Amino acid sequence: RRDDPLLMAVFADELEIREDRDDNLLVLDGQGWIGKDLKKLWTKFEIERVSGETQEAELQALYSQAVTPNWDFQLGLRKDFQPTPSRSWMVIGFQGLAPYYFEIDTALFIGESGRLALRLNAEYEILFTQRWVLAPEIEVNSYAHNDRKIGVGSGLSDIEIGLRLRYEIRREFAPYIGVTWSEKFGDSAHFSRSIGEDTGGVQLVLGARVWF
Repeated sequence: RRDDPLLMAVFADELEIREDRDDNLLVLDGQGWIGKDLKKLWTKFEIERVSGETQEAELQALYSQAVTPNWDFQLGLRKDFQPTPSRSWMVIGFQGLAPYYFEIDTALFIGESGRLALRLNAEYEILFTQRWVLAPEIEVNSYAHNDRKIGVGSGLSDIEIGLRLRYEIRREFAPYIGVTWSEKFGDSAHFSRSIGEDTGGVQLVLGARVWF
């Protein structure tokens, strides 16, 4: 149908370097879709590298169906390639625009051997001008069971809060600076301390938001 064409888009929401007192962390966090107005195929990806080594690598493949003008229901698969051993999950989620223009992405993950995980990501944009945008963001992860092999514990596992100020040279390209704070909790923090890793901290951020 001409009034419902096939479209596609790819977003690198976070292409950035995070710097703290110990290491520099390279982060790529993005998503893309292809489809029509009400039905789309989505991919979501996240990669984190430290000192040339990939610490985290996650890929999701989802079918997305619009259920209201502002919300999509999503169903599909998630694969965690890093850390090892790899993990596979079924994904049931919702993504959309909440009241007061909060962008929400939330999902339930159902894994092997009865594993369950829940993720909530929320972002808000404050427009100072047509080009300067301040974007607070929070992500919360929780798990139903301990999985010591990949360093996550049951209950609230980790929280990350970010604040990024970007300048939109064009809508498709916006460099930014910012700061993030992250913290692990409960057994997730215990597992990190047991192998000599930090449980969180503050990092300075320099990156760009790109889409096409």
